[in-house]
Amino acid sequence: MDNTAYKKLISAGEAVLGIEFGSTRIKASLITTEGTPLASGTYEWENALKDGIWTYDLDEVWKGLAGCYTDLVNHVQAAYGLIPRRYAALGFSAMMHGYIVHDKAGTLLTPFRTWRNNITAQACEELTKLFQFAIPQRWSIAHLYQSILENQDHVSQIDYMTTLAGYVHWKLTGQRVLGIGDASGMFPINPETGDYDETMLKAFDVLVASRGYPWKLRDILPRVLPAGVEAGRLSVEGARLLDPSGTLEPGIPLCPPEGDAGTGMVATNSIRPNTGNVSAGTSVFAMIVLEKSLSKPHEEIDVVMTPDGKPVAMAHSNNGSSDFDAWIDLFSQAVKALGYEVPIGKLYETFTPLALEGNADAGNLLHISYLSGEHLTGFTEGRPLFVRTADSVFTLENVIRSLLFTSLCALRVGLDVLTKEEGVQVREIRGHGGFFKRGTTGQRIMAAATNTAVSLPATAGEGGPWGMALLAAYLVRHNQSQSLAEHLDSLISSSIGTPVHPDPRDVAGFDAYYKRYKECLGIEREAIRALK
Repeated sequence: MDNTAYKKLISAGEAVLGIEFGSTRIKASLITTEGTPLASGTYEWENALKDGIWTYDLDEVWKGLAGCYTDLVNHVQAAYGLIPRRYAALGFSAMMHGYIVHDKAGTLLTPFRTWRNNITAQACEELTKLFQFAIPQRWSIAHLYQSILENQDHVSQIDYMTTLAGYVHWKLTGQRVLGIGDASGMFPINPETGDYDETMLKAFDVLVASRGYPWKLRDILPRVLPAGVEAGRLSVEGARLLDPSGTLEPGIPLCPPEGDAGTGMVATNSIRPNTGNVSAGTSVFAMIVLEKSLSKPHEEIDVVMTPDGKPVAMAHSNNGSSDFDAWIDLFSQAVKALGYEVPIGKLYETFTPLALEGNADAGNLLHISYLSGEHLTGFTEGRPLFVRTADSVFTLENVIRSLLFTSLCALRVGLDVLTKEEGVQVREIRGHGGFFKRGTTGQRIMAAATNTAVSLPATAGEGGPWGMALLAAYLVRHNQSQSLAEHLDSLISSSIGTPVHPDPRDVAGFDAYYKRYKECLGIEREAIRALK
């Protein structure tokens, strides 16, 4: 198809839109129902640490959503000479987990607590024992129970608890629903029923019964939906929230809202058993679709769901690229001090490949890039550190290599549990996210850290919003009997690039770095104690 055909398709309301709320950007992807990207939009935002809680102001959610959508419309108008009025389908996704609670009047009861908060250790320990199922600190149920343990006043007033994607979807459609993948990061899902585990729901209600709350847990959770079913339609009020200009028409069907883990699986066509993918950006998480259940609960591993309801083992690291981004910003300041203006993207393009020229083990340098806590290694707080010895090889190449290596070390802790303790086999990992944007450097580093071949879809840079748009396209598929896996095969299976295999030198170098990293975590603990 050419631009004229795409213009006609958009004008007829036959394009599909996916929007994802990421950690640092809200991103929109407009595609054809066959998955071809047509236009994109972005809005930059950032979380804040307020009173010890990582949060986003919910007013910024709506400002950011409208800003992202306006940017998309501007791109459509520039490329095709028109302003969209309607879409075949819409879908919204966001960072998984966290805690958003409202009362019956729709009033937010406590600031949004994001996935980045590691403040629920006691709740996790007790719930994991109760359920015999690992409950990580990021999960919504952990935040709820921690609030109960601390006798927080708002708990008795809760009428609805959801995630960021569920919150946006609710406000745009009036529907209190959630895709099964995102729901599985709130509360455990029974893969046989595709719904919250009823035995665990009842166990929780018994656990808190003496407190006399006016709700049962199921009553305040979103209804669980699989991919491919309609999850409501854009309301008049929702259309104005998305498009304050008033051009967008209400009535557009929406697919179930999903989490960023689910959109990553879809974007990489990794939803069949024994397939795996890794999403690498502000956080880093690897997901392996399981062929059989794990032998026991592991605190390092989340068991979540694909958007069509298959169990997935997820190793999730809170700290990915944030410290690397901070160093690139520092280099940008140095360049400006010399009187030069260099776009930040050019600095990433220039510096990132230097990692491949460094010493195998990054010259005995060490970064521990914990901007926040890191549950995979047992930290509830973080202090970014850079450590070297007198004989370390302190070069720019090694600094970049060290920053990229450290962003994957906590992830490796979780993967070691899967591969060494559980014997999970992974033949190939498919990657997406900002880590893979610049040449093959990201693939080489990821292959070294995982000792596994890493391939990229042609649209890897499109990431989560493109995956969300694919889920919206699945809602309006022509063949309603087609499974999600079959649907993705027909759209993107031929676009997966040639895998980059692990280089033995890189693998040995990462292993040496990883050993040093684990041995030096005591420095991080001392830094947290000393630097309040």
